[in-house]
Amino acid sequence: MTELKLYKLWCEKAVDDTDLQAELKSIEGDNDAIIDRFYRDLEFGTGGLRGVIGAGAFRINIYTVRRATQGLADYVNGAFENGSVAIAYDSRIKSDVFAKEAARVLAGNGIKVHLYSELMPTPMLSFAVRELKCSAGIVVTASHNPGKYNGYKVYGDDGCQITLDVANTVIGKINDVPMFDGAKLADYDKSVADGMIKIISEDVIDKYLQKVSEQGVHTELVADSGLKVVYTPLNGTGNKPVRAILKNIGIKEVVVVPEQEHPDGNFPTCPFPNPEITEALAYGLELCKTEKPDLLLATDPDADRVGIAVPAPDGSYVLFSGNEVGAMLLEYICKERIANGSMPENPVAVKTIVTTDIVRKICEKYNVELREVLTGFKFIGEQIGFLEDDGEENRYVFGFEESYGYLAGTYVRDKDAVVASMLICEMAAFYRTKGITLLQARDEMYKTYGNYVHTQKSFTCEGASGMERMKELMHMLRTKTPTEIGGLKVLSFADYVASTEKSFVTGETKMLTLPKSDVLTFKLEKEATVIIRPSGTEPKIKAYYTTIADLREDALKLEEIISNDFKEILGF
Repeated sequence: MTELKLYKLWCEKAVDDTDLQAELKSIEGDNDAIIDRFYRDLEFGTGGLRGVIGAGAFRINIYTVRRATQGLADYVNGAFENGSVAIAYDSRIKSDVFAKEAARVLAGNGIKVHLYSELMPTPMLSFAVRELKCSAGIVVTASHNPGKYNGYKVYGDDGCQITLDVANTVIGKINDVPMFDGAKLADYDKSVADGMIKIISEDVIDKYLQKVSEQGVHTELVADSGLKVVYTPLNGTGNKPVRAILKNIGIKEVVVVPEQEHPDGNFPTCPFPNPEITEALAYGLELCKTEKPDLLLATDPDADRVGIAVPAPDGSYVLFSGNEVGAMLLEYICKERIANGSMPENPVAVKTIVTTDIVRKICEKYNVELREVLTGFKFIGEQIGFLEDDGEENRYVFGFEESYGYLAGTYVRDKDAVVASMLICEMAAFYRTKGITLLQARDEMYKTYGNYVHTQKSFTCEGASGMERMKELMHMLRTKTPTEIGGLKVLSFADYVASTEKSFVTGETKMLTLPKSDVLTFKLEKEATVIIRPSGTEPKIKAYYTTIADLREDALKLEEIISNDFKEILGF
């Protein structure tokens, strides 16, 4: 069916949402706008849906959400007896609407729904799936994307994002569902009255916060440390649980950025509500000038990522990267758990392939087994599941990814900004009692293990042509593989689709054991690396750069040379 025919079909059928009707009318006769909304279906990827909110098959709206949920319902009913699904949602535009529509479809298919009564962080969905023994979970969020986006992530019965096999099964079932009349819809109020849709109790929230508290190492020191924190939830879901957990561990001074305290899916003060981006922390940094805290904390809208800034001697505030915070937390946890006798035998830490290799040296020092997985926190959660299957989940001590996602404990299977916020504050308080700032602790880490510089550059590829361009770039790098980047020879080239790594020094090729993924890795001279992959959730291609040197300025200079040259290779 052509884009124009699909447009006319939506004009006729999409009558349940007046916003969609208004949008469809506004683009009448605009061929480019029609093509952009209808040239393809919004793809249900390995984790779910994510797209611009609006009318059309290539947008997220009540119809694409219903269709996806019908496919999920068909999977649940085929795989489980008396299936149930937990649902959470964030502060984004229409998140509550999409959550209720998903609940209606599940109830219409005879599947019991456990729905949070208000917006909740993504990790609390993972916890609810496990605590309530659900067959699956849904969280309506687009994480840290701009306000025009929303999304829909699916979790398995283990509380981890669904596996590739399950995702493929669900995708197959979604493809069999007609857009407008394929989903079975129950009446929401009647389903609540009948008990098919149940509101998740406060007990579940309290149990989650208790589990978070149990991950502390030195929480007894926090109350008397005098630590002062400025916190911003970036108009998202972190406000209540993060403040609750900081209060629980005894932090008396928590100043919340007023403009970003309350939920607002428009994100008026931070168009990109991503704690990885300096601009998102601008209001928090401004507040730090008057409040002068020991720490600035910022959680993203669905509170699974957290960024920080700390004071420097000159009174300014320095932002830490996800790699730096993760490495510091790992060392703090390992060192202090060994000191207080709580370290398990044969401890395990997990990181993704694009995350800092300084972790290797930390794990070697503290005799921790390091497991490396593909990009995506579900692969870290999967490793916890493997340990659990062997009755050894207590061996897991920490896992993180460079994109500001961290997890201590096995009570959830996704990154958790609530526990990360607690541990970061506890670490800061602990060092404060020792007369050490977080900045000094970071410098000591680099002095011990070497100056690692990690950067990530994204190249946006919007629209139909953008998707094709990403494919062409990855194909070009595979077929015309550069032998030199930034003046450094490429020593080896790994292709995670082909599951091979070729040495340009010996000519030998070895097989990779990780699952297939559209990722390419170039290992260069001087221990530098370049990794590139298309984003699984955004219209971007991402490049990750690592350089190491005795002096930090030398590592930074080398990173600039390598990243500029690779940008030219890509043609941006």
